[in-house]
Amino acid sequence: MHLPILARLPNPVIEVTVSVFWKLRWFFKVEWRRYCIAVSALVIVGFAVLIPPWITGRVVDGIAAETLTLDQLWLNVGIVLGVAVVSYVMRVVWRVSLFGASYALSNRLRRDIYRHLTRQSSSFFQKHNTGDLMARATNDIQAVEMTAGEAVLALFDGALTGILVLTVMTTQISWQLTLIALVPWPIVGFFMWRFGQELHASFRLAQARFSDLNDKVQESISGIRLIRAFGRENVEDAQFNAIAREANAANLAVARTDSKYDPAISLAVGMSFFLSVAGGAWFIVNDQLTLGQLTSFTLYLGFMIWPMFAVGWMLNLVERGQAAYERIDELMHTEPDIKDNGTFTGDADAAIDMTIRAFQHSPEQAPVLQDLSLSVQAGELIGIVGPTGAGKSTLLDLLARLQEGEGADVRLGGRPVAEFTLDNLRRHLSVVPQTPFLFTATVAENIALGQPDASRDAIEAAARIAQIHEDVLRFSDGYETLVGERGVTLSGGQKQRVAIARALLTDAPVLVLDDALSAVDVRTEQGILSHLKAARAGRTTLISCHRLTAIEEADQILVLDQGRCIERGTHQQLLAQGGWYQRTFAYQQLEQVVEAGQ
Repeated sequence: MHLPILARLPNPVIEVTVSVFWKLRWFFKVEWRRYCIAVSALVIVGFAVLIPPWITGRVVDGIAAETLTLDQLWLNVGIVLGVAVVSYVMRVVWRVSLFGASYALSNRLRRDIYRHLTRQSSSFFQKHNTGDLMARATNDIQAVEMTAGEAVLALFDGALTGILVLTVMTTQISWQLTLIALVPWPIVGFFMWRFGQELHASFRLAQARFSDLNDKVQESISGIRLIRAFGRENVEDAQFNAIAREANAANLAVARTDSKYDPAISLAVGMSFFLSVAGGAWFIVNDQLTLGQLTSFTLYLGFMIWPMFAVGWMLNLVERGQAAYERIDELMHTEPDIKDNGTFTGDADAAIDMTIRAFQHSPEQAPVLQDLSLSVQAGELIGIVGPTGAGKSTLLDLLARLQEGEGADVRLGGRPVAEFTLDNLRRHLSVVPQTPFLFTATVAENIALGQPDASRDAIEAAARIAQIHEDVLRFSDGYETLVGERGVTLSGGQKQRVAIARALLTDAPVLVLDDALSAVDVRTEQGILSHLKAARAGRTTLISCHRLTAIEEADQILVLDQGRCIERGTHQQLLAQGGWYQRTFAYQQLEQVVEAGQ
């Protein structure tokens, strides 16, 4: 039955059905063994289910003619039981093979999406909402998984059952009665096409609204402290309810379309049964059909219910899968701004050379950095300071290839950073960003993030250098204390020091502290820096900061303003120049004296 209906469906429905399966052909090639096993088992089941109705018809005719013996009855019962056992085993086989393959697809897609997202630059995440990315990695993948599993089942099993049963009904019972029973099918085909068009549009809209809902929840939970601080609970609640209503309306539209499939099919099935029984009765009266044949025919027609439902179900799943795969495909074809085309996987020393003619985030924007050069010998401590927006973080991002541009020549160990594989480049760098991120794990696990196999002694040694060891010991469970999401259970200074300990534990050739000491007091800062200098002997350290006491011991200090280097030298040399550095340092010293007096 499945194929005749598809033959009557308009081209757009067939194109959508073929399209999503064609896009998934790469996966079918990978898992062809599982699909072959599943299809083979389905074929065996398809042939097996034809036997009981045929035997039932013979038994009915035998009873009507009073020729059925007890031995014949038991033989027929035994055959039916044997067929049931074979069908049971084969159904287990195809379920394990087919659904195992679809689960493998969802697992692979999740891995590919995760790997793809980790290769994107920060600008990508500025363009895409977190909730939308989460929806594509969850709901959309689940829809594609259903297409590769349930829809394939509906396609093959429905088509096979329909073809086999129609063949038996037509050739072994009555082709005239079969035609009568098929009268409602073209009508069903028309409705399948209409419902499919509606479902594709409504499901894509529902997925988009789900993304909005996801994003709002994620944003609200992340900013819950700020929401409470400003008393925005009612405002946020109203905004969330508005988005939830839109998502609910979109899902209701999907449900309304989805609910139309079963009634249309049930109506067609009912009409088919009525026509077949009425027509069959007429054929019996005219001696063109026996009672047993009509019994077998109605039983076979009952088997046709599944192919009819399979068509609607398959088209439903295919429409969902097509819309979902388009969203996933759109995400996966977003090329990373930073290409991982490097081939160098070896070790490089910690010497850094940077020559920046002009660098801007986009062609239409003014340069963020220009006319700037920096040469760092391995083992030096470099300070980078300047007013807010001077370009300090951008300079450090260029070193880590978090950003890049044609006007910036950045080298590590004499080799352009673009020649490194991204994994190898990041292995040479330990970066502590302005806003440290801690995972929902223990303190020890957060420190050992870059070195999961690190010993407890090594973890504690890094914590001591970062001046967080004593704080950790005061926690209820010490290093086994569970850190809340994003480190919510720790203070700002504690989070920064855990992040510094994490970077120190990796012991990379280059350590980058991007304003990573802003949340600690001056005394703690000096303790960290004094231990840091001894622990990092022979390794390069770059410190970007606003508090100038953090870089008094630096071998070289760059003062940036509006993307240009306006001063350069050691602490004493810059004080002697009487420029921005000297004025800022004097102001900060006065500020410390005033705070101490209070």
